[in-house]
Amino acid sequence: MRVHVLPGALVIAATLLLAPSAFAAPPAPPKNVTAIDRPDDAGSTIKLKWTPSTKNPADARPVIQYAILRKTVGNEFKEVQTVAATESMFSDTDCENGVEYLYAVIAIASDGSRSTPATTNTPAVASTQYFDGKRSWFVVILGMITCSIIYFINLAHRGHDLKIRKITGLEAVNEAVGRATEMGRSCLFIPGIQDINDIQTVAGITVLSRVAGLAAEYDATLEVPTSRSLVMTMARETVEAAYLAAGRPDAYREDNIYYLTDEQFGYVAGVTGTMVREKPAACFYMGAFFAESLILAETGNSIGAIQVAGTAMPSQLPFFVAACDYTLIGEEFFAASAYLSGEKHQLGSLKGQDVGKLFGAILLVVGCLLATFSLNSSKATFTRLDKNRDGSISQSESSHMSKAAFAEIDKHKNNTLDSEEIGSFKSGTVAESLQSATDYIKDNLLGSNGF
Repeated sequence: MRVHVLPGALVIAATLLLAPSAFAAPPAPPKNVTAIDRPDDAGSTIKLKWTPSTKNPADARPVIQYAILRKTVGNEFKEVQTVAATESMFSDTDCENGVEYLYAVIAIASDGSRSTPATTNTPAVASTQYFDGKRSWFVVILGMITCSIIYFINLAHRGHDLKIRKITGLEAVNEAVGRATEMGRSCLFIPGIQDINDIQTVAGITVLSRVAGLAAEYDATLEVPTSRSLVMTMARETVEAAYLAAGRPDAYREDNIYYLTDEQFGYVAGVTGTMVREKPAACFYMGAFFAESLILAETGNSIGAIQVAGTAMPSQLPFFVAACDYTLIGEEFFAASAYLSGEKHQLGSLKGQDVGKLFGAILLVVGCLLATFSLNSSKATFTRLDKNRDGSISQSESSHMSKAAFAEIDKHKNNTLDSEEIGSFKSGTVAESLQSATDYIKDNLLGSNGF
């Protein structure tokens, strides 16, 4: 005797057998949702708090995360973020100052079902505060660096010898100027191509003072072509002061410090022409450089000059390192003033800044370690799966698991459909769903001839 099963009965049977999670009750919504302006900030953050959902009713799936929705007054809610089920607060850092916002929180279960939204009763407005509490750590670090600078300056003034490591590039200045004097050729100093308001140009002028003093002492010729008129004026005053301090004011030649042009490659053409014609024995490149760095350094190398370079431009350092005899890299370049002058307040400031850098390096290492351990902990959390046959998991475990993990448990242990398969029943028309269920049962459960 053959029993004929109606398509409607097949659909009901398929749904009961294959997708019991589709009839699971949605999770309970969170309660007591409140939104307030975050104190001590720049007016861009609103803090959201709520009471977590409970597993009620009894057949509801465990909550795995909360969806945060936001809207301005008169507009529709839009989802801005999802957080784990263990969270009961959220900071919205993408708020506009003075704009009113309403929020809603929705609980999401492991099967993808959502609770009814729990909304805030009154709008929240982000406003600017006088102090940003998130940056209080910066005040502590700044205080530590300031105290260390003051301490080392006082230490230097009391007569203590502050040890500063040798900077080879600055020690080579004596060698370069001496070599030029022995060969009877000039020294060429290029203070970069930026104006005097650039800190690298100021650092270059400091080194120029040292070079000019040695040139006056050794009776060597110093030539300084510039690409800015203000730099030319500053260079002339610096060199004149250096010659005066060396007791050789009569040897100072103002015409040797001159202005060429503001145009980058026009300036480079003029300088390289001078280098090829006069063949200086020593070339100094101290300041901010761009594409012209390689042209200058290669030209100096081709004429056999001893070359000393210093810049804080990371993109140009490789060219100077490759073509020059000595290169001041970044911090060495800026430390030249304290290193060459030997003034106590500058040396103390330099040592204090070194303490600050050491502290920053320690914080960097500690931060990397904490981030690494946190990442490993997160990976371990997502690998925990429940080994019970029915696939049920505790609320505390579910808060740490992803939606995909729950879907995998339901599919392989509970023999239910995953969220995409359930969606396929919901997305099509009723007729398509009925036909799909009928075909599935015939092909996989009943066979072509029925029971």
